[in-house]
Amino acid sequence: MRKPRKEFSYSSLQKKLVLKLNKAAKTLKEMGYESQPISPREFYDYMTGETPTGDTITIVDVLDNEFLMIHEAVEISELKKKKVPINKQTVMNTYPGVVETHYTATEYELDYAIDKKDYGWLKMRMSHAKSWLEEPNMPHHLVQRHSNLMKKLSKALESCSKDKSTL
Repeated sequence: MRKPRKEFSYSSLQKKLVLKLNKAAKTLKEMGYESQPISPREFYDYMTGETPTGDTITIVDVLDNEFLMIHEAVEISELKKKKVPINKQTVMNTYPGVVETHYTATEYELDYAIDKKDYGWLKMRMSHAKSWLEEPNMPHHLVQRHSNLMKKLSKALESCSKDKSTL
C-alpha cells in the first residue's frame, strides 16, 4: 500500500533543513563517514515521499532527533553514491533495495548513540529492529547483517547494565 508521509511545507522548514543537514554532515565527518552533499530540497523530497510500508515518522520528527538525522543523512548519501536520484519517488523506485542503505544508516546511527551513551535510544531501536525481519521484502542477503546489528545492540545494552550496576 502506497502511503505519502505527512506533509510540511518546504518553505517553512528550509532554514531548519540547512542547519540540521550541516550539523549531520559535520558529525558524520567526525565519525569518519564521507557524506555526499545533500540539498535541503533533496532531503525534504526524500522525507516526504511515498513509502511502501506507510512510515509514520515525519520530517519534523527527524529534524528534531539527532540520531534520526544521522540515519537519514547516511541513507540518502548511500543512495547518492549509487547514483540514485533523490526525490519523492526514491523509496518506491528502489524498494526493496533501499533496505540495504537502511542498514548502513542504522549502523552509523547506533554507533553515534553508543558514543553518546544514549541507552534509552538504543533500547528503543532494539525493539524496532526486532520487527525488521518480519518485513516481507527483506532481502535474504541482509539476514546476517541484521543478526550482527542485533548482537551489537545487545552488547551495548549489556554494557549499559554493567555501568549501572557499578554505581
